[in-house]
Amino acid sequence: MLKTVNRVLLGLLGLGLFALGGGVLLGGLDLQRRWGFGMPGWWPFLGPDDVLLGAEGRTRWREEGWWWPTVIAALAVLLALLLWWLLAQRRHHLDRVLVDSEDGAAVRLDGRTLEDAIEEEAQALGGVSRAQVRLTGRRTAPTARVRLMLEPYADPARTLGRLSRETLAHARDSVGLDRLPSKVRFREAHHRARRTA
Repeated sequence: MLKTVNRVLLGLLGLGLFALGGGVLLGGLDLQRRWGFGMPGWWPFLGPDDVLLGAEGRTRWREEGWWWPTVIAALAVLLALLLWWLLAQRRHHLDRVLVDSEDGAAVRLDGRTLEDAIEEEAQALGGVSRAQVRLTGRRTAPTARVRLMLEPYADPARTLGRLSRETLAHARDSVGLDRLPSKVRFREAHHRARRTA
């Protein structure tokens, strides 16, 4: 879904910039006069001496009470959409992983299912109170981003070793990957002190 939205938005943006640049180039080189064709009446840039936005266009709505609130609201909406788009890129994770079935046909496994399986097995390791897993990368070469919340008594080196040798190795073997690169982050779980009577 995100890839489709990215492609559509980038395609529309590219098409708009191409049309704008082409129109400015036609006007700047005075090609409509040289080649004998006309530009639409609303197009502001008709010749090499014209400007894209003249003094009248810049000052036309300045005296209207609705102008500045409308401009600020439109820019705020545009900024919110751009921030959403930027954050959506960071949250991207694999929706499908291609599994080698060893019979020539590739099977698609839901990425969230594999993430859940890795999380469940990681949480079963001694000293791990919570695990979060996100798969990124390509469908044929995923990368695992693992966050583990460790209990205060847990040994991080031992936990990392077991995570690599057991949990991530099981995940890698189950989907038939040669390798499963991983980035692991640890945090310590903090428990509130309880008063006992």
